[in-house]
Amino acid sequence: MRILRRILVGLLVLVLTAGLALAATVAWDRAQTAGTVASLSNVSFQSASGPSVLAYEATPTGPGPHPAVVMIHEFWGLRSDITGKADALAELGYHVVAPDTFRGVSVRTVPAAIWNVIATPREQINADLATVMTALQADPRVDPDRIAVMGFCYGGGAALAFSLQDDRPAATGVFYGTLETDPARLAALPGPVLGIFGEEDAQIAVAEVDAFEAGLAQAGVPHEITVYPGVGHAFVGGMDEIAAGGPPQAAWNQFVAWLEGALQAGP
Repeated sequence: MRILRRILVGLLVLVLTAGLALAATVAWDRAQTAGTVASLSNVSFQSASGPSVLAYEATPTGPGPHPAVVMIHEFWGLRSDITGKADALAELGYHVVAPDTFRGVSVRTVPAAIWNVIATPREQINADLATVMTALQADPRVDPDRIAVMGFCYGGGAALAFSLQDDRPAATGVFYGTLETDPARLAALPGPVLGIFGEEDAQIAVAEVDAFEAGLAQAGVPHEITVYPGVGHAFVGGMDEIAAGGPPQAAWNQFVAWLEGALQAGP
């Protein structure tokens, strides 16, 4: 009995120590990166029932209304690699909004990034994305029928989850995000879907991607799913990495081509 008690006490101490270490890492990271979102944001969208949503907005030149893209960041939070991709799309004629879905938090370490996801309720994310969508539809510079929602990693899963419960997105782009495979649920998607994944992704297995593609087919949702060989999770970085060629450039070019077709004539 004493041995068992010692084991239990040891395990409890280990759990408490790990918890304290995690809390310290998250607190340190957030202190180091405080102000990142504010420095990157250039617009805010007022919610009807909650705080305003900060975002980075990139606008194209020339007369509108333009097709639009809601670009959702990775689990780090809003960072310059996302704003760079938003600028690149704006140069192609898209009105792009990259919202801050973690409400002021952008971090650098994996534990803090994981905590971002754990600590942010799905309902809050969907509500903030709905605020952005409503604002874009009311913006005279934007074609309200040609708005796509897409994201990377956490953002890819957030884009898919949003489109599953909101019928306004004209298209949904998922870069290696958390998936839904139930055809009954996927049938709710309001437009075509693009899925970009890595063959060596330890988080999103190829078998799960196959089930996602099969579910979309069964649900009758137009889709384009590609698994890139030789790469793992989050293989599409900033525009400098994309410009270097290889799978990141191929995946980005595929997305751009798909987006043009998906938003060409609206729903």
